Amino acid sequence: METTKIINNLLKSKDPSIQLKVYLRLLEYDYETPEVKKITASLHEKSVVVQGLLNALSVQHQLFETGRVGESRVYKKWEGIHWVLADLADIGYPPGDEKLLPSIQRELTWLLSEKRWGSKKMINGRRRFCASQEGNGLFSIISLGLAEHVWEECTELADRLITYQWKDGGWNCDVQPEAIHSSYHESAIPLRALNVFERTTNGQKAKKAVDKASELFLKRKLFKKMNTDKIIDRKWTKLSYPSYWMYKFFFGLKVIAECGKINDKRCEDALELLESKQLPEGGFPTEVRNYSRNKSSRYSPVDWGEVNKRKMNEWVTIDALYILKKANRIDIQI
Repeated sequence: METTKIINNLLKSKDPSIQLKVYLRLLEYDYETPEVKKITASLHEKSVVVQGLLNALSVQHQLFETGRVGESRVYKKWEGIHWVLADLADIGYPPGDEKLLPSIQRELTWLLSEKRWGSKKMINGRRRFCASQEGNGLFSIISLGLAEHVWEECTELADRLITYQWKDGGWNCDVQPEAIHSSYHESAIPLRALNVFERTTNGQKAKKAVDKASELFLKRKLFKKMNTDKIIDRKWTKLSYPSYWMYKFFFGLKVIAECGKINDKRCEDALELLESKQLPEGGFPTEVRNYSRNKSSRYSPVDWGEVNKRKMNEWVTIDALYILKKANRIDIQI
């Protein structure tokens, strides 16, 4: 696949946050390179995406300060602090912005509250909790370069994930006693988080947890049943961005690529499925939208681009090219 044209088109995007992610993910520049420093210097003034996300944080803080909402508001889909921080982390928002610390503190207060954690049940030897929440919190803090300010709390989140990891490698919040298998929805984000935690600490316990969680996905080829090779859920085969907590094969590939396991032969079916969705000009579309732009349920403070099977979505395209690059299926050039 010829990538030069599509990369150049992405670097001409109207929103510099797209340009930033291309440099970071596809061209592997770091934040100190001149091209990246130029983008980050004007990100707040020129990026509609960044402005939307930071404004959403401001709005949430105003609600808290006026006492109009409780701590659970942190998780409000998809405008709550929890989700906005995760979005900022995923787009490559420059690390070390201490103005985000109040938001991180609010998230940690919610995640680590006795009221929340104390309600999580141990059933048949398995702790039932929404581990994607701990995962997103940990991933966001480390990726945004602010872990040093709250390292004790980060360690507690990681320890919680490692300690209560199920035997098959993942996690599940299902309180039904007969639920004995991990949930893909609740396991992909913790896997991603423990991977960045392990790379930060070089901890062996975290590495074992990452390897174990990766197997949960790899042994099912990321989206198929083990015994029949049939697709587990057709909804999982659609391209979308952001994924939020809803598992898709696309997000699974992205996480497995970040963990350095994308060249495992069990990824072949998922990689071929991804390649089959490539548009003639080289980009990839968004096939389903997981959010609403109306002030209703699952409202996103940001428009993540057009949803059209025949038109390229910049965010999806960047992630797709990243996956294929890590799988040695394309050569990124400009």
